[in-house]
This record gives sequence, structure tokens and C-alpha cells, in this order.
Amino acid sequence: MISFFVNLWHLWRTVVRGFREDAEFRSMMILLAFLLAGGTLFYWRNQQWGVLDALYFCVMTISTVGYGDLFPTTPFSKIFTMIYAILGIGLFASFVGKLVALRINYHAEHHEKNRRGKSA
Repeated sequence: MISFFVNLWHLWRTVVRGFREDAEFRSMMILLAFLLAGGTLFYWRNQQWGVLDALYFCVMTISTVGYGDLFPTTPFSKIFTMIYAILGIGLFASFVGKLVALRINYHAEHHEKNRRGKSA
């Protein structure tokens, strides 16, 4: 259980550091937030779902989990969902890939600093 919280802490630090230092990561994070907000607004208004249900559907869609407990019912919502899924899954995959790359780089920097410190 402790390792879970340690890894969660490292993930949080990577997100914060990436947001501060990496313009590409920051752009992806902002685009992802706008995509989630826009999708949530769309489903809230057009499907008459609650805000939490709409956000939940958006997250489940772009993360490709898709439980199927909520689904679009109108033709317009179905078309929107197809476009939303294509854009969202691509952006989410890119974001996760960038997050992993940042974590690996920060981890390597930390070990390089420790290695230099021990040899001095």
C-alpha cells in the first residue's frame, strides 16, 4: 500500500513539473481539459445527463474503458461521440505517452545526480 502512495506522489510531481517546464505537456493538458469540459457540456445539455454522469462518460470514452452503462441516444449525439472518441483517444494516448516520457527523464536525471554525487 505504501508503494501505491509513493508512486502516486511521483506521478503528481511529474505532472506538476511537466506543467511548469514542458510547453508541449502543458498544451496537451490544457487541450485535454477543454475536451473534457466541452464533452461534458455537450452531454449535459443534449442528453440531459447530470454533470457528473456527462464527465464520467467523457472520461470512460477517451480512456477506452467504455462500460456501456451510459450511451448516446440521438443521432446527433452518436455522431458527436464518434468524433469526440477519435479526437479524445488520440489526445489522451499522446498525453499518457508524454507523461511516461517525462517520468522516465526525471527518473534518469535523479539517478544521474545521485551517481555524480557519490563519485565526487
